[in-house]
Amino acid sequence: MKILLMLVMAFSVNTYAQTLEKRIGQMLMVGFHGTSATPNTQICKDIKKYNLGAVILFDYNPVNKNKPKNIATKAQLKKLTSQLQACSNDGKLLIAVDQEGGKVQRLKSKYGFYGKFPKASDVIKMNQSKIKSTYTKMSKELKSVGINYDLAPVVDLDINMKNHVIHGLGRSFGKEPKLVASYASTFIDAMHTHGVLTSLKHFPGHGSSVGDTHKGFVDVTNLWQEKELEPYRLLNHKADTVMVAHVFNKRIDAKYPATLSAKTVDGLLRQKLGFHGVVITDDLQMGAISQKYGLKKTLNLAIGAGNDILLIGNQLDPKKVKTSKKLVDTIVTLVKEGKVSQSRIEASYARLQKLKARL
Repeated sequence: MKILLMLVMAFSVNTYAQTLEKRIGQMLMVGFHGTSATPNTQICKDIKKYNLGAVILFDYNPVNKNKPKNIATKAQLKKLTSQLQACSNDGKLLIAVDQEGGKVQRLKSKYGFYGKFPKASDVIKMNQSKIKSTYTKMSKELKSVGINYDLAPVVDLDINMKNHVIHGLGRSFGKEPKLVASYASTFIDAMHTHGVLTSLKHFPGHGSSVGDTHKGFVDVTNLWQEKELEPYRLLNHKADTVMVAHVFNKRIDAKYPATLSAKTVDGLLRQKLGFHGVVITDDLQMGAISQKYGLKKTLNLAIGAGNDILLIGNQLDPKKVKTSKKLVDTIVTLVKEGKVSQSRIEASYARLQKLKARL
């Protein structure tokens, strides 16, 4: 009897550990190197073993500029996404790219795609029906190669002419919150016509910044304006997901940048602005975070802040690739140490399942 009880307990502990790993896996969006995902590839094994929720694809290869990272041709990409879905448990793996138009479009002409989608600052010069058809064409192209999650539209306000990341690249629809929300709404509707999910970015506003969070710490305290929150308030029931930026704003949180701040994510975005959907971090390997925080601290704060998807692009520094195993093991340790609560993981899991039900 005693042996049987011990076996049952061991089985329960083991099952709990596996369930926890799979819940955590759903919260991860990882980047990987490779143009295929056959069953023997590491990414396929990781999706299966850890129940990874999402992957992010890039065309530029930081390790070898002469080879594509994930995107080489239309046919290849379609095959890759279909292989990735086959690795997943539910066939609802979130497969994401950054496809805004202008400088930020991963599906380029040289790979056989249209590749000439206009940047936001040019889109606003078109009439409404042209805008709608442009973004519908974009969503159709994404869907045709199996991409179901577009990390766009940008709802940052164009309020700082010295800003290279938003203003300089023409990524904003303008400086008036209502207009920006209206263009973003058209973008979201167009994506939904072909079943592509979207993400408003970069909360709580990157349009006022001067620096680039890819490169390091960016403080927007003195430049940020309250109206930068308005597009999120206006779209809070329409947005599929919201991406949080790494900007630091003492007026919101005097200690942590937005992505790692419970005051920003749980306090401002969820409680004050009423957004109850999935929240995704910007890439946690960007300089603004990685130069200041270690991996364990980053994951601890990001989950504690209320983020549901933790984005690790494995794109910015080839020497600092983080494996899925390392990410899952680190979060399991945080749970065991009582630093991350099981209920936080469960809440994210529930929100993610609700999001995926729309696919």
